[in-house]
Amino acid sequence: MFKVKIITIGKCKEAWLASALSEYIKRLQGKMSIEWVLAKDDHQLSQLAQQEPFIALHPEGTLLTSEILSKKVISWGMRLNFVIGGAEGIEKDLLDKAQFCWSLSPLTFTHQITRLILVEQLYRATEIERGSRYHK
Repeated sequence: MFKVKIITIGKCKEAWLASALSEYIKRLQGKMSIEWVLAKDDHQLSQLAQQEPFIALHPEGTLLTSEILSKKVISWGMRLNFVIGGAEGIEKDLLDKAQFCWSLSPLTFTHQITRLILVEQLYRATEIERGSRYHK
């Protein structure tokens, strides 16, 4: 089973968003466990992120199709760490330490919405790997 740690700033403030995140986390049971690490600010985010190799979510990162992401998730290994920056994004010195920089889109998203997109894409990646019709 994959162990995923998502390091981000702040708590999930919206009830609808918490509900959507819970739905995907429930769907991932048995495939991935999700651990949320919530930093208070950019400095703490940087300290927490540097403890282990991580994948940075950043608009200037590499764009991936869902199929390529599915293959990358497998190749990255069973322990995955993702970093989502706050309102100002991820500081450059921290971004430079990422093992991979991934862009979800050239559009700008709030860090709250980015959480949901990330978890949904991780679920989609597992479904692509298992050959389900979810991706169609």
